[in-house]
Amino acid sequence: HRHEVVGEVVEVGSAVTKFKAGNVVGVGLLVGSCRACLPCQSGIEQYCKNKIWSYNDVYTDGKPTQGGFATAMVVDQKFVVKIPQGMAPEQAAPLLCAGLTVYSPLSHFGLNRSGLRGGILGLGGVGHMGVKIAKAMGHHVSVISSSNRKRDEALDHLGADDYLVSSDVPRMQEVADALDYIIDTIPVEHPLDPYLSLLKVDGKLILMGVIKSPLQFVTPMVML
Repeated sequence: HRHEVVGEVVEVGSAVTKFKAGNVVGVGLLVGSCRACLPCQSGIEQYCKNKIWSYNDVYTDGKPTQGGFATAMVVDQKFVVKIPQGMAPEQAAPLLCAGLTVYSPLSHFGLNRSGLRGGILGLGGVGHMGVKIAKAMGHHVSVISSSNRKRDEALDHLGADDYLVSSDVPRMQEVADALDYIIDTIPVEHPLDPYLSLLKVDGKLILMGVIKSPLQFVTPMVML
């Protein structure tokens, strides 16, 4: 995939200490950053204004980055991860974007501890990873979807604990004020109010869907 790349190191630069030729490694969405700005100094290089994306971008020497579309790629060693022995490349690759997209906010907001109740809104690629990672952290996980179409997949294949159809008002009311967080992966415009009501006080609504139009909610939903 263009931004979830697993491969073998073929050559290393003279200053590289972390890897050697023959290592099986992974690369996510970044191949470089400025190293000097506040985000870079804070270990959150994804917010660097001069970060270099792994595809559709330009290296410091002016050459284009082509990510997983290319037969080979050049990456700053800081943005390379070692793939553990015995892990198949096709297992590791989805962790490098979709997996990290979910793991990062759970960790950032202190939700990476057991015993929490979470909701995963939408069951695309990021949603799949959300269920798997939240379950691995020891959470009770409810998948929330617009139809029953993915019920078996969520409960039987991914191991979710509950499945809610968002238009089923009685069931949605049952879960009101029950969730510590919701990871919203829906990539199209949708109302937020029905989902905000599912959160406990101080619960987190984490927006993961890339949406081009404004999302709306009424402020009393948040205040209360």
